[in-house]
Amino acid sequence: MPEILQYSFMVRALLAGLIVALVVPLLGSFLVARRYSLIADSLAHISLAGVGIGVLLGFAPVAMAVPVTVAGALTLEWLRQNRRISGDIGLAILMSSGLAVAIVLVGLAEGRHIDFASYLFGSITTTSPADVITLAIAAGVVLAIVAMNYRALVHIAFDEDSARIAGRHVSLLNYTLVAVTALVVVLSLHIIGGLLISALIVMPVMTAARFAHSFAQTVLLAIGFAVVAVLSGLILAFYAGIAAGGAIVLSALVLLIAALIYKK
Repeated sequence: MPEILQYSFMVRALLAGLIVALVVPLLGSFLVARRYSLIADSLAHISLAGVGIGVLLGFAPVAMAVPVTVAGALTLEWLRQNRRISGDIGLAILMSSGLAVAIVLVGLAEGRHIDFASYLFGSITTTSPADVITLAIAAGVVLAIVAMNYRALVHIAFDEDSARIAGRHVSLLNYTLVAVTALVVVLSLHIIGGLLISALIVMPVMTAARFAHSFAQTVLLAIGFAVVAVLSGLILAFYAGIAAGGAIVLSALVLLIAALIYKK
């Protein structure tokens, strides 16, 4: 048995990482197609504000971050759909506001035990069995939603107006997509980190796009590249003693650069 599998915390880390590698690029494929990839960054910053609220009020940080982040995602989508504010401006406002609120709340909660850096940069080796189970359930929900609405989601991603004319439930599916993205982002905080999760949403998709000839191929290849990045990043982190979240993102970056060079 490989040395890395002799440690239960690394087995849990591998399981959690593989679940994230399955779900995150799947959602990322639709977000990138909609030119909405920065939403992950904004939601990650909002989730940090939720963590700060949880710490200040004495609740479990992730449990509080879920409703706060989902509410932020739904608000952002509502503003976009009602033309109250352009998508990129809304993302920028939520991104900066979320991080500012998080910093202030963590400052107010000074003295209470919290490793805020683990939410910023990830701490996959501290993943508990409950975290893996929760992540697996969330992944199952996401996969079920995408499987039942795949054609409609693809239609909306590439031509929202045409999808409305065709009778698709555009608003409902848009709200659903951002809500499940918010859920996945929050549950990935301890694994990848709030400041790094958007990279895993975008990089595998962009790498896959260099080789794929259809949207379905892009999704499958993106998942494959994400799996490679997670496995290689965790192995590198284990043997080199570096942060797992950073190692995973750097592995994804290496794959993207290799793809750009190969398909020059």
